[in-house]
Amino acid sequence: QVQLVESGGGLVQPGGSLRLSCASAAIIFTSSPMGWYRQAPGKQRELVATITSGGRTNYGDFVEDRFTISRDNAKNMVFLQMNSLKPGDTAVYYCNLVPATNYWGQGTQVTVSS
Repeated sequence: QVQLVESGGGLVQPGGSLRLSCASAAIIFTSSPMGWYRQAPGKQRELVATITSGGRTNYGDFVEDRFTISRDNAKNMVFLQMNSLKPGDTAVYYCNLVPATNYWGQGTQVTVSS
């Protein structure tokens, strides 16, 4: 059973925007904090953004006010609006609970390149 499904990635030029979506099963989503993680080749997975069930958010230092995480509790979905993308944002992006469980989805590839 696929319980976390990420979508919305793609190829974008520097300065461009993407909106990522994550659909999760209720048993995973519940009322727990959710997060977006990313992993670039040769690098460790890092936390991009988090959001609590009440809508409180936190972001990694590298976000620099460029991204916005949001969630729809009724639909068990979490989103990541990414603006002003940089080549350094290139990675596979995943959603998961915070702290992360071992139930990872396939991720969605974000490539920022000219």
